[in-house]
Amino acid sequence: DCIHYKVREDGRILSRAAYIVLGVTVEGYKDILSITVGANETSKFWLGMLNDLKNRGVQDVLFFCVDGLPGFKDAIQAVFPQAQIQRCVIHMLRNSFKYVNYNDLKKFSADFKAVYNAPNESAALSELETIKEKWGKKYPYAISNWENNWEDVSSFFQFSGDIRRIMYTTNIIEGLNRQYRKVTKTKSVFPSDTALEKMLFLASRNVTKKWTQGTGTGSGVESVDCLVWRTAYQLSVEKRKAGIDL
Repeated sequence: DCIHYKVREDGRILSRAAYIVLGVTVEGYKDILSITVGANETSKFWLGMLNDLKNRGVQDVLFFCVDGLPGFKDAIQAVFPQAQIQRCVIHMLRNSFKYVNYNDLKKFSADFKAVYNAPNESAALSELETIKEKWGKKYPYAISNWENNWEDVSSFFQFSGDIRRIMYTTNIIEGLNRQYRKVTKTKSVFPSDTALEKMLFLASRNVTKKWTQGTGTGSGVESVDCLVWRTAYQLSVEKRKAGIDL
């Protein structure tokens, strides 16, 4: 994900994007893999970021959860062609809500929960068809948004319910971004890209100190999460060795 800041350069104030990559290992540990300040968010810059991660030793990625930035999927597939991609459900909902009248928004939102909370992909498609019958004529673009991107929206259905909640949205990294904003909110303009990177790096050190085995809630979910991660990764490796497309 990206956070946008203002940076002074040659007497001008320019917009900069801080590109943040947060990963979760197969053991369930979170880590901040990269913080890089660059131009406004583009898929071309992300391509460079992903290549940098690979050159630094990231050998494989099972699963990406991303927003709907144009070209982002192509950038991921160019560097990690076997990785699965999940479009953030929250971003998808926001995109659909743009086409829905405010008076219908609450009902439309409630109906859509049946799609992403469905027990499996087949049930989710059935629920989407039900919503299309109810709302499709009134809000066709709100529904087609999901139909056209279903391949990337539905990836998380292959995993158990315990782990889906950390896979179908970018909430984990957006929570990290909120921590960054708390630290940087008093600084309206940074004197340089380097100054911004240093502040984010120092903030990251404080944030990561608080992280434990980090994707669960402390209620025993952690062990389930880790088991699912490891099982999914092992299955992925076996399929790749056998030459089976994921």
